[in-house]
Amino acid sequence: MLLSSFSALPGLCVAAAIHFFSLQTHAQTSAIGTWVTKDDETGEAKSHIQLYEQNGQVYGKIVKLLRPSLAHNCEECTGYRKDQPILGMVIIENMEYSDGYWGKGKVLYPKQGKWYNLKFWLKEGDPNTLVVRGAFGPFYRTQYWQRL
Repeated sequence: MLLSSFSALPGLCVAAAIHFFSLQTHAQTSAIGTWVTKDDETGEAKSHIQLYEQNGQVYGKIVKLLRPSLAHNCEECTGYRKDQPILGMVIIENMEYSDGYWGKGKVLYPKQGKWYNLKFWLKEGDPNTLVVRGAFGPFYRTQYWQRL
């Protein structure tokens, strides 16, 4: 009996390895994590945004500002965000995953205090690049964020 238990051990090791690597692959196909944003004009790293899941939707908050000039309060924001620090602020709300991308949510541009429609997806073949597209009507801007 003891000998037959040991003969199953290699199969269990293979199954455990497959499970481990499938978990790693799933983690890399998710947008959940921390991302580096860049300035559209200069290409300089600007902030770290943490994307997290809450109640089946994805949200994002600013967890680090990489330039001292950005460390101020949101003077242009409305509601409870008015005059609150940008650091720690939730700027992405209500994102839902469907058909290969996250959408139906919105993003706050603190500099203007305005909300824009948002969708994002992982760049094909590169799970460490997030393609982020904010839109207002037919006009949109696309950014590429890098996973930390």
